[in-house]
Amino acid sequence: MDPYDWEIWITENPQKCILHKTKTHSPFSSDNSFSFLLSSLSHHKPEMGGVSFLSTVPSFTNTTNHQHLTTLSSSSHRSAVIRCSKIEPQVSGESLAFHRRDVLKLAGTAVGMELIGNGFINNVGDAKAADLNQRRQRSEFQSKIKILLSTTIKAKPELVPSLLKLALNDAMTYDKATKSGGANGSIRFSSELSRAENEGLSDGLSLIEEVKKEIDSISKGGPISYADIIQLAGQSAVKFTYLASAIRKCGGNEEKGNLLYTAYGSAGQWGLFDRNFGRSDATEADPEGRVPQWGKATVQEMKDKFIAVGLGPRQLAVMSAFLGPDQAATEQLLATDPQVAPWVQKYQRSRETVSQTDYEVDLITAFTKLSCLGQQINFEAYTYPVERINLSKLKL
Repeated sequence: MDPYDWEIWITENPQKCILHKTKTHSPFSSDNSFSFLLSSLSHHKPEMGGVSFLSTVPSFTNTTNHQHLTTLSSSSHRSAVIRCSKIEPQVSGESLAFHRRDVLKLAGTAVGMELIGNGFINNVGDAKAADLNQRRQRSEFQSKIKILLSTTIKAKPELVPSLLKLALNDAMTYDKATKSGGANGSIRFSSELSRAENEGLSDGLSLIEEVKKEIDSISKGGPISYADIIQLAGQSAVKFTYLASAIRKCGGNEEKGNLLYTAYGSAGQWGLFDRNFGRSDATEADPEGRVPQWGKATVQEMKDKFIAVGLGPRQLAVMSAFLGPDQAATEQLLATDPQVAPWVQKYQRSRETVSQTDYEVDLITAFTKLSCLGQQINFEAYTYPVERINLSKLKL
């Protein structure tokens, strides 16, 4: 028996469609293949979108009586045609048989027709397009911030320890029991910045405010939050230490150090940190007494605080550079604790290698978790509406 083409006729009523069998050798027809041709949908509803479902339709109904099809085709109703080319029925004569998968395919077609009629596919397409625009906007905005922070920190490398500690102490106000505090920018308030544990951090905050002012002047999606820029400044400071280590391993040659960091560095591990962009600012200082004075605290007190926010001895060891300006002295103290010592030794060995992979990757992981404490990220932050182009007004 010759192959048949099946046409799905769609009337202006999206709830109704009719299958029409035509005995033609369509150029689309071939064994085990199918194609769809959708035309005239523009004459239906403007919100109707494209078709994303596929199906191969077997011969399953007697179409010797074409009266209802003739009526449809000769009526004044506009219609759209989806042509499903092909298949040769695997039965002889007028006896019919179909498998469960054929029924499922037809059910998929019916559901697809319903989605088209309700404009669902078009709405999904708009949502995806909006999401892509927002991602692009956020990524471009974040890149500008990083470039400016990197340039500013390179000019003032002495502020790196201050920027690291700012990011740490702003997040360490998190209280797990009450779900309050955290990386919310509250450290910018003078009542919090003046506390003993934040001594010496005012210069770091001044650098951040300087960068924030410039960023806000070019932002299309509103001012950046202090919560975000404090953590991004911490990220840029960490990257600066990684690059500085690579340059030292190359005998101070900056060009070779950059090549080493590019080839073996951990730049590709920052994806989750970068995605968590859209922190909200606190409107007042966080409660006092939540952050230890790292330079005076015992190792046990440091461990207790890290454990209280959901971290532990391993994260305490890898974040030793955040606890004070002298990382070597901090690690010497941490190594006196039997729980922390193995991790301190592990990361010291890692920093002696060319790539220092264990140290860099574990630090990025710990810092990423720390930087989101107490936050519900707004993934639409810093986005803005895009003006649509009216194609009808374009002159070709």
